[in-house]
Amino acid sequence: MDGLDTNDEDGATPLDPNELGGLKFKHITKRGELDHLEQANIQQGLDWLARKKGIDILSEQFIKELHLKLFGEVWCWAGKFRTTERNIGIDPLQISVQLRLLLDDVKFWIENKTYPPLEIAARFHHRLVFIHPFPNGNGRHARIMTDILLTRILDHEPVNWSGGYNSQKMSEQRSNYIDALKSADQNDIQPLIDYIEKD
Repeated sequence: MDGLDTNDEDGATPLDPNELGGLKFKHITKRGELDHLEQANIQQGLDWLARKKGIDILSEQFIKELHLKLFGEVWCWAGKFRTTERNIGIDPLQISVQLRLLLDDVKFWIENKTYPPLEIAARFHHRLVFIHPFPNGNGRHARIMTDILLTRILDHEPVNWSGGYNSQKMSEQRSNYIDALKSADQNDIQPLIDYIEKD
């Protein structure tokens, strides 16, 4: 497992050795092979999601279940909150608390029409990425969660994230996305709103 390089993407979360030990396919040694497996699993998760109706998406249970469906065929720890510190993300002991605050905030924003739909989506997306609940897959999970929020609750079209999987590759588009998240870290949410509003 030492040969698997998972740190070659700007903005990607490095995996610690214990988490790498959770890889279900021990023969994988290249990032491209891992990407292929994860993309196939993500597609299975999206197929599962398309069949799920009438669910409370703004719940910790659903957030964990979605991550499990997206990554559970590849990683043993899918759907489980991380227990290790990261260079990004909050203290792992605070994940459940901060996630509950986020979900309560989003419900309040929706009920009181505090922000327009795209701003609610941007604020939700940023905070979910900032919390960084899982060992890996947080960006992809948060993008899918944001689209579910938009389409199932806010009656809005999903975001054009540049094809999901392809946005994992270094590109100007991905760089703009990372920059928008960093601006939101500094309490400037407008670049992220602009990013998700683009055609």
